[in-house]
Amino acid sequence: MSILRPGDEKFHYSDGSHRWIPPNPEYDQEVWDEQVRQHKHGHLRNERPKVRIQRLV
Repeated sequence: MSILRPGDEKFHYSDGSHRWIPPNPEYDQEVWDEQVRQHKHGHLRNERPKVRIQRLV
């Protein structure tokens, strides 16, 4: 489960899904896409690995 930080609200709908279209219709879509990509990457940095890795010795 990811954590929403202050300022993340603009990237999410009320159901928690990500906004793929900018809230302002005059906003540059390519810029918005990059911001959403970076935002989603932030979610991944805060997640714990889903698989436990064991080293073979």
